[in-house]
Amino acid sequence: MIIYSRNRRLRTNASIRALVQETVLTTNDLVMPIFVMEGVGKQEAISSMPGIFRRSIDLTVKECQELFSLGIKAVNLYMKVSEDLKDNTGKESWNPNGLMQNTIKAIKDAVPEMVIMPDVALDPYSIYGHDGIITKGKVDNDATNDALTKMSISLAQAGADIVAPSDMMDGRVAAIRAGLEESGFIDVGILSYAAKYASSFYGPFRNALDSAPKENTENPKDKKTYQMDFHNSREAMDEVLKDIAEGADIIMIKPGMPYLDIVAKIRQAIDLPIAVYNVSGEYAMLKAAAQNGWLDNDKAIMESLTCIKRAGADMIFTYAAKEAAILLNQ
Repeated sequence: MIIYSRNRRLRTNASIRALVQETVLTTNDLVMPIFVMEGVGKQEAISSMPGIFRRSIDLTVKECQELFSLGIKAVNLYMKVSEDLKDNTGKESWNPNGLMQNTIKAIKDAVPEMVIMPDVALDPYSIYGHDGIITKGKVDNDATNDALTKMSISLAQAGADIVAPSDMMDGRVAAIRAGLEESGFIDVGILSYAAKYASSFYGPFRNALDSAPKENTENPKDKKTYQMDFHNSREAMDEVLKDIAEGADIIMIKPGMPYLDIVAKIRQAIDLPIAVYNVSGEYAMLKAAAQNGWLDNDKAIMESLTCIKRAGADMIFTYAAKEAAILLNQ
């Protein structure tokens, strides 16, 4: 039987497969999310995210030094804020001597070439666990934008390279961009969570920061009034294009693997860099399956991250970044 076109010819051995490989994952693609807590010499394991910890600033700096040595050039910061610092204004988020600000300064002093992308949202600072200020039982979009702008300017003053608003308020990219420009931070970028869905895959993250919406209040019981409905696709494009028009430098799509159709669709439509967040629930599921012997941990990590890049991601925020970097360096 003569078959003129046999695709298997290019799969014959590892060397041939490497020659024709379309997607290559490198450490340059990885961003490591990091959780920071108060104290000195402290480290707490996050039970729902095996291998991930909350660390005090001094240990966070050591972790960043190790990450940079592995080739990871960017970190995304989140704070575990003390309960006595939480209120409904989020004012602790722009405290020049706050935990986030001091963490940024410490990392920059120790690893000046590390790109620092702090999270910009009020939920870790909120007594209600929402990404914004609550007014009359609702998330107040415009008042929240004012707070997010103050936070972004404060983080830029501390040394942040790129601010990453994850709140999903309307118009916040324009407000933050204007605030940064007026304050002289023309080179500080904005990575906008443009298409962030109200997903059930965020559970372990909210446990890590105690940032879930508080129950038994008259306020919204979830974040569906500002995060996107997972049933929708066209809406994601609308959100992305608006954020680009408002001055976003990088577009984030979150979550990752269940939403690769959205990533691919947006990749075809825009030229800006796309970040994709391989979120805590995705990470936790893989780890649980690996611990039970149902998946090969290393192979599943590399396949998952490569598939996210294949769909169109330029960078991947993932809790598996350090593991992946070690594997890539072998």
